[in-house]
This record gives sequence, structure tokens and C-alpha cells, in this order.
Amino acid sequence: MSDITILAIDLAKNSFQVCAANGDGEVIFNRSHSRKKFEQLLRRQRPCRVAMEACASAHFWGRLAGALGHEVLLIPPIYVKPFVKRSAKNDANDAAAIATAARQPNIPSVAVKSAEQQAHAMLFRTHQTLTRQRAQLFVTLRSHLYEHGIVLAKGNAVLLRFRDRMTEETDHLPPIIGATAELYFHQIEQLTQSLRVVERELEKATAADEDARRARTIPGVGPISAAAFLAFAPPMEAFKCGRDFAAWLGLVPRQHSTGGKPRLGQVSKMGQADLRRLLVIGATCCIRWAKAKRIQAGSWLDRLLMRKPAKMAAVALANKMARILWALVSRKETYRGDLLQYV
Repeated sequence: MSDITILAIDLAKNSFQVCAANGDGEVIFNRSHSRKKFEQLLRRQRPCRVAMEACASAHFWGRLAGALGHEVLLIPPIYVKPFVKRSAKNDANDAAAIATAARQPNIPSVAVKSAEQQAHAMLFRTHQTLTRQRAQLFVTLRSHLYEHGIVLAKGNAVLLRFRDRMTEETDHLPPIIGATAELYFHQIEQLTQSLRVVERELEKATAADEDARRARTIPGVGPISAAAFLAFAPPMEAFKCGRDFAAWLGLVPRQHSTGGKPRLGQVSKMGQADLRRLLVIGATCCIRWAKAKRIQAGSWLDRLLMRKPAKMAAVALANKMARILWALVSRKETYRGDLLQYV
């Protein structure tokens, strides 16, 4: 046990494949452990490097290993895959591939999330799930009514108002249609109440965190976007500049350069998708309001909209928002200015 310098673990629910290697990369053992025996192994083993693929349960085990004095290395699966043997796909080969990847210099890694950060992520995911379920109910009910000749105008508010006159509108149809539609309205009402509770918790969480409060001073960043930043963004100290943070979010062009000729394509869309999506939505809202308030002639946004479509301009503004967000959090400042100065 004293010769072990790397413990590479292929995580699962109840069966953990552990590959132990020394400093020269020689495998000492590669065997399966139960959940209880794996925890005992971490407590019994002298401090070493514990490497795992970054997945759902990796942060829990990373916090436990870190508390026991081990050096934790969470490797994105995309950087482990090249080292997996092509002869057979099994847990032992996966653990050995993690051990090989852990010995590579400058291997990209993921920071271990705290329990509080994962709690914020759970709250944000719950809000997104309930929002999707509510939207699905609206679309499904509207489709069913359309099949029976009831066509409603756009907007969820129109469909909710239809509930008051549903009896008169469906009196010529079988009674089961009105009863089933009432079930939809009841579920929508329950989800709306649950969403209000979750949104209040998100508001409290973002108001209690200093960095989230700074983020909310940026036009286009509200409680939901700030909650996503609080839940998923790594420490800003990990990025040298704002462009690096924007690149982590996938808001910079993908490079296809060769022979000294720079070729830039579409945005890479790498990194955290939820935060990137919310920034683009916020940027779209900013552009819409800026147009309503008349964009200043010759401004950055005015010149951009003259050359590019509105959607592309929204992505460019989201990139700018990400850079400002990095600057505010890194320098411990708040945004000063109004919307027109922002764009």
C-alpha cells in the first residue's frame, strides 16, 4: 500500500473498480470493491492521487477523499477515452485508462464542487424541470383542443382564461373532454405554485451570495441566470482573462486554423450549456429593449446589427456579458451604467 501513488476509480452505484499504480505507472492491483470496502480503502490508504472521471457522484467521493488528505483529480471523460483499450470495454480497462490519463502532464481537470454548490445546482435543475413540464402541459392541452375544433390565440394567459368559459365552449362535445382538460389545468396550477416556491428560494440564494449579487447588476442577468452562475461556474481565479471564461462557456468561434492561416467558424458551444443559453436569452432581451429605446447611432451594437443578423448579435453580446461578469467578480466590483450605455 505504501508504493501506491495513484488510485484510479471507475465509479458506479455499488461496484467500484479500483486500479492502483506506483510512480512508474506499474499496476499494483486492479480489482472491484463494494461501496463499503471502497470507503474503507480510501481511509486506510496513505495520501496519494485519487483520480476519477468527472460524473454525477464524483464530487461526493472527491470531497470525501480530499477530507482524508488525498489529492483529488477529476478528469473529463473525453480526455480518458483515448487511453481505453480497444480490445475490450470493461470496468478494469476503464480504471486502467483513468490511471494512465492521471499520469499525463497538464491533463485538464474539473474542480471538486462543494455540497452547497451542488445544492444550488439541484435547485436550479428543479426549476428547469418544472418549467419544461409546465410548458409541455400547455402545448399538449392546446393540441387536444385543436383536434376538437377549438383554436386559441397564442400565449399561455389566453389558454388559462379559456378555463372560465370552457363549459360553454365544450357543451357540444363529449363530457370527458372537459373533464380531461380540467385535469390539465389542475396540474398546471400545481406546477405554477411549485415554481413560485422554487423561484423564491433561488432569489434568496442569489441575494445571499456576493458574487451572484454582482452578477445581477449586469443588464440581462436576473435571478435565474445568477443561480446558474452560482451553481455551475468554477472560481473566476481559474481564468486568466474574460475571454478564457467566454471560451469555457462556448461563446467564442471554433478554430480551424492551419499553415498560419486563421480560420474561425461557428461558436464552439463547449462548456456549461445552461449558463450559455441563459446569457444568450438575456442578451436577446437587451437587444429588444435597446431597439425600443432607440440604439445610439454609431454605437457598438448599432454597428454590429448593420453587419450581422440579430441572433448572431445576441451571441456576441452574450460573449461581452461573460467577459463583464468575469471582470466584476474578479475585481469585486458592481456594474455601473444603464442599458443604453451597456450596448
